[in-house]
Amino acid sequence: MVDDAPDVRLLVRTMLRVSGSFDVVGEAGDGEAAVALAEREQPDLMLLDVSMPRMDGLSALPRVRAVSPRTRVVLYTGFDERGLARRARELGAAAFLEKSAKAEEVVETLLAALPDDRRAAVDPPAVDADAGDDSVLTEHLERFREVFEEAAIGMATMTLSGHLVRTNRAFSQLVGRPVEELVGAPYADLAGDQTGAAVARVESGEQDVAQFEHDVPGTGRRALATIAPVRDSHGRALYLFLQLQDVTAQRGAEKELLLSEERFRLLVEAVEGYAIFMLDPSGHVMSWNAGAERIKGYTAEEIIGQHFRNFYPPEKQAEQHPEHELEWALRDGRYEEEGWRVRKDGSRFWASVLITAVRDETGRHIGFAKVTRDFTERRRMLEDLEDANRRLHDSAREQADFLSVTAHELRTPIGVVGAAIDILARHADDLTGDERGDLLESMAGSASRLRRLLNDLLTASRLEAGTAEFRREPFDVGRVLRRAVDSVATVMPSAQITVEAPAGLTAYGDPDRIAQAVENLVANAVTHGAPPVHVLAVHRDRWVDVRVSDAGAGVPDRVRERLFERFVTGKPRSGTGLGLYIVREIARAQGGHARYEPPTADRRGAFVVTIPGEP
Repeated sequence: MVDDAPDVRLLVRTMLRVSGSFDVVGEAGDGEAAVALAEREQPDLMLLDVSMPRMDGLSALPRVRAVSPRTRVVLYTGFDERGLARRARELGAAAFLEKSAKAEEVVETLLAALPDDRRAAVDPPAVDADAGDDSVLTEHLERFREVFEEAAIGMATMTLSGHLVRTNRAFSQLVGRPVEELVGAPYADLAGDQTGAAVARVESGEQDVAQFEHDVPGTGRRALATIAPVRDSHGRALYLFLQLQDVTAQRGAEKELLLSEERFRLLVEAVEGYAIFMLDPSGHVMSWNAGAERIKGYTAEEIIGQHFRNFYPPEKQAEQHPEHELEWALRDGRYEEEGWRVRKDGSRFWASVLITAVRDETGRHIGFAKVTRDFTERRRMLEDLEDANRRLHDSAREQADFLSVTAHELRTPIGVVGAAIDILARHADDLTGDERGDLLESMAGSASRLRRLLNDLLTASRLEAGTAEFRREPFDVGRVLRRAVDSVATVMPSAQITVEAPAGLTAYGDPDRIAQAVENLVANAVTHGAPPVHVLAVHRDRWVDVRVSDAGAGVPDRVRERLFERFVTGKPRSGTGLGLYIVREIARAQGGHARYEPPTADRRGAFVVTIPGEP
């Protein structure tokens, strides 16, 4: 068995022993150890996790097959990503198992993966058809629904036909209807005809996520709807998740842009909005209007007789771009472009330029008519609009990624709790006292992991909504740090963590929130860094610095600038990306701040939380 989670290995080891069909001859926690284990033991079967540190299961699988060709490898994963099972078989896996599978399904799959001659020698295990008690799992699911209710963004679940089943308060407030009225109502009543097509696309798998905008009846608001399916382990859609964002202000900005362009058009029609002037055939200014004076800053006396290249930046003059414009206008009858131009005072503006070749009645070329409009403000508004749309798209994508990652983070502890309950319910009399104790301890560890995730989700939601409460009182820094480390050690008993704080060192703030911030940093160092982890408190002037360091290589350069933002992680599928965001916001709420110091030649990298040492 190869899995980086000891509680998962405990669960599977117990499951296989109870089945009476297998002997577990070795265990490992990463892909490199799996290869060595296969070479040494030459086992019939290897149950190999996909996501592990150092070397993952997909990288290890062909190496295992190379050193032990007789070993049948079954991939074991908490992911349900499309194509993963196919890729596993391409690499030589005999089967593919999700961690949410029940005990009998695990045993049956492993038996089916054996060669015929080995499988014939094994008596099939007896399977108890009675269902286990899911009360603990149900309790955790209900607590996760509390996060759903606390979310600052509108959320709802829908049937596959588009009827609302559950909405949170933010959703109710956005659409202006009470929750009781929304339950059971077709979402099409709010969103119109677009709903059916969007639901069909995601339910059928044509799209992973469907987005569309609609007016919210009776509210004057505009909303962006994002619909994503929640699928089972076979890829079948179970229900639909709906996220609703208020984009009224954004669309108002777009409307304001249109109004601004209309006002600009009226201004142009009033002549002063246009710089209109004539050039002779060689490009010298022959006439000048009020709009030209206003836009370019020259009076008629100053500019008439001067070459129009004076309006171009030096780099364009060096390229002889003004002269080329006249050549193109003469060749084609007109030339039009947008680009930077220069006023009398040297400032630049973004101009829309139209040059038309002018001929007399005989067709003789007598000069050029040039019309220039100042589009600087429009360009700035378009850039702002593009930036706002990009941020809106990024926000929707981050929310969707966050939901996917959170579901993955929940799957392993919930699977462990559910499977452990199943084993206890079905085989209580077959278990030894130590096995029962180990299973209960595993369930407690998974419950602690769920509580930590729940606390992070609730805290992030309240910080975002501005409803988080903080106390202000003096507290013993060393005591709070040891409490945070003890909490992490409960979930990660093998972690190597030391605490160093001067006796009697006092800080001022909310001790519970500071403990939560330090706990997040320590858990982050244990999970993503290298042992040992060291927590150090230092008094500096009127401040206290809490430094959490480890022996790892440090944070990659590519994520350092966004390290404390929501949903940012160093690696894909590596936590929810909320831990460091919570640390920073808690520190700010205490009047302090949080930062990352990269490693140097003589000092380890560290996360530092600075809090007031006195009121």
